[in-house]
Amino acid sequence: MQHIYYEVGSLDKKCYEKFALTEDILMEHAASSIARFIEENFEKKSSVLIVCGPGNNGADGLALGRLLYKEYEVKLYLPFGAKSQMAKLQKNRVELLGLTLHEEISESDIVVDALFGSGLNKDLDETSLNIINTLNQLNTYKIACDIPSGINIKGQVNQEAFYADTTITMGALKVALFNDEAKDYVGKIEVANLGIQRSIYEEKTNIFLLEKEDMNLPLRNKKNSHKGSFGHLNVIAGCKKGAGIIAAKAAFGFGAGLVSVVCHEDIDLPYHIMQTHFLSDNCTAIAIGMGLGKYETEEIKTILAKEIPTIIDADLFYEEIILEKLKSDVVLTPHPKEFCALLKLCEIADISVIQLQKDRFEYVSKFCNKYPKVTLLLKGANVLIGKDKEIYVNSFGTSTLSKGGSGDVLSGLIASLLAQSYNSLDAAITANLAHTLAAKNYKKNNYSLIPSDLVEEVKKL
Repeated sequence: MQHIYYEVGSLDKKCYEKFALTEDILMEHAASSIARFIEENFEKKSSVLIVCGPGNNGADGLALGRLLYKEYEVKLYLPFGAKSQMAKLQKNRVELLGLTLHEEISESDIVVDALFGSGLNKDLDETSLNIINTLNQLNTYKIACDIPSGINIKGQVNQEAFYADTTITMGALKVALFNDEAKDYVGKIEVANLGIQRSIYEEKTNIFLLEKEDMNLPLRNKKNSHKGSFGHLNVIAGCKKGAGIIAAKAAFGFGAGLVSVVCHEDIDLPYHIMQTHFLSDNCTAIAIGMGLGKYETEEIKTILAKEIPTIIDADLFYEEIILEKLKSDVVLTPHPKEFCALLKLCEIADISVIQLQKDRFEYVSKFCNKYPKVTLLLKGANVLIGKDKEIYVNSFGTSTLSKGGSGDVLSGLIASLLAQSYNSLDAAITANLAHTLAAKNYKKNNYSLIPSDLVEEVKKL
């Protein structure tokens, strides 16, 4: 996994003070990283339009233009001039080199957005909005320098932002790149080396980007085993029984030795899924909430009171009866609307889904600070998994998963791992990675996924 930061100014400062690296040196390496990307991916003599802002992001763009000059057709456009000290210095250098500035935006093979980067802290003016909108309309490959212009330090897009095919961010990954609002704008994310390796540049952080290698699948290495060796999951089925059945099928396909659906009415189940009217005596994990609807309150209290690894989803996020369970090691998997209801129930915040989506990291942190034993998985374009002081980001999410039943599959996957003795955090991380990577591997039209397709793809990981 990789580190993610709210800001990297303090990391730059360390370079100046501890390693005698100047702002100029860091900027040269930043520009070199973007130049290298262009050289590796585009033919020489391709045209490159670099739109430079008045500050240091624009200075990065000017330095890039100097590095590409003569090998590529470089077009530098400075709509606001050069105002920062570094921007003035870099502008002087390109002018001494003989590189002329352009007065307007023109079609090019490549467009580099070096307008504002992570320094944006106010609304865009009309001129900036017009520039960004014009750039977005160009049919060309688009690269953002640091962060697409229009995205602020929290990852919010309050007006409009540059749509990048690739974002080359400076020094380290930033939270702003992983807010849900930013997902459609950032494209593929690369990190620019600023003159020292990332392991030296970076410091300790509590936010991490998950990678495929962080997925620890439940592979069976023990030969002397039986079905009971791999746990017995109980899935509580409610009014919408299909949700519980989907979760049960996913759990069985992800390694649970036994899976029972708890339902007072007889229901049709696959032959390998059992039914029970009450919790099994040898139950090793519980999944509850999916399609639960109206259920006997006292019975739910009894189930939640069990000291058995539990995942809670869906309808229970609106019910006060879960509050006592939040004092224990439990997994919660709300979508944004459910999480807003939970925040209100817990007296943390009374906010709309829109407000939540603008500050996902903040509210996950607030919840986990109040309930440090809980593992919280907040669904979204980028899934946030919080536990105590730490947040893990899964950026593999895809619109393929935007279908009814996908969340029930996820609940079943997590529950399966809990039944197999994974701890709550590891279960949430591995199951969520499996869930999203399976969706990415789905080869048919991205609108056509059904829960059984997802379960089959998980089996192939």
